[in-house]
Amino acid sequence: MIDLKSAVRVLRSGGLVAFPTETVYGLGADALNEKAVARIFEAKNRPTFDPLIVHVDRADNVRPLILSFPPLAERLANAFWPGPLTLILPKSSLVPDLVTSGLPSVAVRVPAHPLALGLLQAFDGPLAAPSANLFGQVSPTTAEHVRASLGNRVDLVLEGGPCAVGVESTVLSLLEETPVILRPGGVSLEDLQEICGKVRIPAPNEGAALSPGRLEQHYAPHTPLYLPSDLPSFSTGRRPRIGYLAFQNDPADGMYERVEVLSNGGDLAEAAAALFAALRRLDACGLDALVYEVAPEKGLGRAINDRLRRAAKK
Repeated sequence: MIDLKSAVRVLRSGGLVAFPTETVYGLGADALNEKAVARIFEAKNRPTFDPLIVHVDRADNVRPLILSFPPLAERLANAFWPGPLTLILPKSSLVPDLVTSGLPSVAVRVPAHPLALGLLQAFDGPLAAPSANLFGQVSPTTAEHVRASLGNRVDLVLEGGPCAVGVESTVLSLLEETPVILRPGGVSLEDLQEICGKVRIPAPNEGAALSPGRLEQHYAPHTPLYLPSDLPSFSTGRRPRIGYLAFQNDPADGMYERVEVLSNGGDLAEAAAALFAALRRLDACGLDALVYEVAPEKGLGRAINDRLRRAAKK
């Protein structure tokens, strides 16, 4: 039985609770308690220049955290909340500067997972919650992933099964006249364009400080990950042991020691949900290197490719 009362006690005492969302597992703390928020950065080894996303249980509870909720934000909230969309809006003085890394804006969303919503309702306040893993490593999509990454750095882990979406939320900045996708994720560019009309996609390093997940090296396994064309030569005197992360096509040529196929049918939603767990399985094989197949650059494929590009060895 899931004990939300215990989780709320931990949060109100300034502790950390890992909980499932539809995207990945989050490491939650009271967003209005600066000492509790500082524990998130400490537990993850996360640099304080990387802002956090604040989670609430419904759109109305975003309003105290921001200066204004423009009509476009209302339309987006109606279309995609609860769900994997994070909006960046000008913050109110209620939000501690540590949450936003000193920025005058805050990232907010309403998650769709019933356990996340139940926790937020029971806590009756906003939770700052990045992914529940050590900074820069592969994101967690099961409670076991959280325990393996954070161990006793987290006070309580709520078990909610595998995450359905499997990649983080789309981060959309509404700070400019034209909305800007700072991080592709669970809501596609095409879906956003239906609500917003024009949406801008920035250059890779543009706006990195405004959103989590924008650093050039992120989501990385311990085993070096490459595009096949970037795989270096090995001078070990033996054939290197290489793993292959396939979007759809298993090469089946005996070249690879281990192959993980994200979706045999080429389904982008299935591939996104499987991405981080497959990376973790390959990473656990003790291989010399990993290579990956690029997904189609559309829909959730953009989010998959973004995570792999940032995870790849530079």
